[in-house]
Amino acid sequence: MLSCSDSMCSLRDKVLRYAEDSYGCEPEYLWESDPDSGVLRHQANRKWFAVFMNISKSVFELGEGRIDIVDVKAKPEDIDRLILKNGFYRGYHMNKRHWLTIVLDGTVSLEEIAALLDRSYDLTLKL
Repeated sequence: MLSCSDSMCSLRDKVLRYAEDSYGCEPEYLWESDPDSGVLRHQANRKWFAVFMNISKSVFELGEGRIDIVDVKAKPEDIDRLILKNGFYRGYHMNKRHWLTIVLDGTVSLEEIAALLDRSYDLTLKL
């Protein structure tokens, strides 16, 4: 269970807390070689609806250092629209037609991320 005060939490932590509160799930960390990367999945069908990673900023030409991201499933027409805005990219390490990457640096609001997480959850709900 995630525990931190709002002022002390990273945006990643806030999104994970939202997922826990909304869907009753915690991230699963599947890769020994990348212990900071985790997935959120449905309890019933085990499908992923979000992937959290910490990647090099250079992947998106954002400078040096590292950045937290979350990949969510989205409709192709929504992806085409959102990638025109700052903070959104075609899915990193996922199918670029059906997954959207959101940088977790404050460029995109928690409210918008939560709405996209909700949509991803719904899109991946089918058994």
